Order: sequence, then structure tokens, then C-alpha cells
Amino acid sequence: MERIQTDKAPQAIGPYSQAMRVGNIVYTSGQIALTPEGEMVENDVELQTAQVMRNLKAVLEAAGSSLQSVIKTTIFLADMEDFAKVNAVYEKWFGGHKPARSTVAVRTLPKDALVEIECVALVEA
Repeated sequence: MERIQTDKAPQAIGPYSQAMRVGNIVYTSGQIALTPEGEMVENDVELQTAQVMRNLKAVLEAAGSSLQSVIKTTIFLADMEDFAKVNAVYEKWFGGHKPARSTVAVRTLPKDALVEIECVALVEA
């Protein structure tokens, strides 16, 4: 196992890693809308989703992967009413690539984030 760490995404806010690489698969921790400097993006689900996607992209690249190599994502939403807005931003980042996905409504997220996304991806050769 290899711990993945990059300064281009926010540091873990607890006892966990940004991601773990095992063989040719990388498992990211859930990313919320913190900037790499640790500041929370304003309370707008579309802006937060875009920051989450920037964070995931940075962590995946640090692991030798990319958004186009994502196999599966899990989205956690503080409000399922935001599903369509999150979906629209998410689709822009993945384009024609459509990983398997689950979306779950949760009561609260760390730092009162509106959205959190984690993923599993292949590491590019």
C-alpha cells in the first residue's frame, strides 16, 4: 500500500490519508469543498461541487491516475434537492466518461459541507 499526499488538495482533517494506492487501483478519501489552503468554499452547492472535483483531480493525479480512469464514485449530499445541480457540475468534469456511481443523502457532512465525493480509479501505466 502507498499513501497518496499532495499539496494541490486540502490536507486530511482527521486521521486518514487523501488516498491509498494498492497495486493499480487508487481509493480516495471523500473530498469536501475545502481549498488546498483549507478554506471552505462559499455555501453554494455548484461552487462546492466544482471545488470537490478539483480536489479529486489533484489527488488522482498525485496517485498517477485521472478522472478519466475513475471506476466508481460515491456522492454524499446534505440535501437530495441538490441532486440535479451536483449532477450538472459532475457531468462537466467527467464529460463522456460515466463511472459507476452511488448517491446518498446524509444528515450532515464535515464542516457543514453540502457535498462530498469519493472515488476508486485505475492507475495509468
